[in-house]
Amino acid sequence: MTSTLPPTTESATHHLTPAERAAEIGPRIAAHAARHDAEGSFVSEAYDELRAAGLLRAAVPVELGGDGATVRELAALQRELGHHCGATALASAMHQHVVAFTAWRHRRGLPGAEATLRRVAEEQILLVSTGGGDYIQPQGEAVKVDGGYRVTGRKRFASQSRHGTVISTMACFDDPEQGRRVLNLAVPVAAEGVTVGDNWNTMGMRGTASDDIDLADVFVPDDKVLANRPWGVVDPPLQVISSIAFPIISGAYLGVAEAAYDAAVAAAARRADDVAVQRQVGVMRSRLQVAAWALDGALGLVGDDPTPSRATVLAVMNAKAEIARAGVEVCDLAMEVAGGPAFFRGSVIERAYRDIRAAKFHPFTPEQTLVHLGADALGEPVPIAE
Repeated sequence: MTSTLPPTTESATHHLTPAERAAEIGPRIAAHAARHDAEGSFVSEAYDELRAAGLLRAAVPVELGGDGATVRELAALQRELGHHCGATALASAMHQHVVAFTAWRHRRGLPGAEATLRRVAEEQILLVSTGGGDYIQPQGEAVKVDGGYRVTGRKRFASQSRHGTVISTMACFDDPEQGRRVLNLAVPVAAEGVTVGDNWNTMGMRGTASDDIDLADVFVPDDKVLANRPWGVVDPPLQVISSIAFPIISGAYLGVAEAAYDAAVAAAARRADDVAVQRQVGVMRSRLQVAAWALDGALGLVGDDPTPSRATVLAVMNAKAEIARAGVEVCDLAMEVAGGPAFFRGSVIERAYRDIRAAKFHPFTPEQTLVHLGADALGEPVPIAE
């Protein structure tokens, strides 16, 4: 399928919000979604569209050449992209949240932030995150050497890995005085010792190109160590990262579920007078409404410039869990409502049915979130620092 819409340019859309620009390019992104899903290939045309619309620099502050998009605006952007291609929405969410956190660091005058943001604004480079596979107990070890560290480890679920420029990653470090620590690192994809695999062959989100990254004795200079934090704990800096990242990621999954719902409603038009179908559509609509309220509530707590907060992290994780559970239920029901045609490869519902399953793999999982909420209410230990 070839789109007849004219290419989107920044000059033609400067007055639009990021989500509105995503809606304009959405049909052209959607035109390639099924093929990339079938091939398991990266959604390259979608990224061409994102660059042309200036959306890869949406989170860069205005004074540095971006839109200065808030976390709420970025969640809306990824939600809109999810209506057209789940893989594009999820993969680019990983870039967007790293840029947004870098902007947070820039507002506090932290080293290296401005230079990275300028590169994103001017070159629209891609930032790769390994946080989903690392989080509080990262894979990989760092050894102190003169001028920095030597890092070795394998990183999984690294979306757009071979297409990125810089990896935002983590490694464990055994400090002789402080004990087990986690180092947050910035590593060029082209650095010596970095190898990107070719092993992303999954049930869903197949166009994200989330291939493994192997780090083999990679030298990371001291000035590229962005944080040194406790092992096994969501400490204050990671609380901020989580508060920024997971609403943006959750927006992508909510968009996927909404796309399945829209396709199911369209397919159900011929049986609109069937009470059973009416109820199924009602359940889907109800679940999506509550999930959207959950995301809005979490975004309200996060605000435009989040500060470390255990309560906010728990709220964000709760919203993410609600979207994951609702999304799976909605996509299941969408397939039932649409019937046999939805069972065929190439169907929007069939792809959403598979893509939405990935929502449960991000930390914390929905079940872990319930445990942490209960433990917090009962005054028991939770891996989120006070």
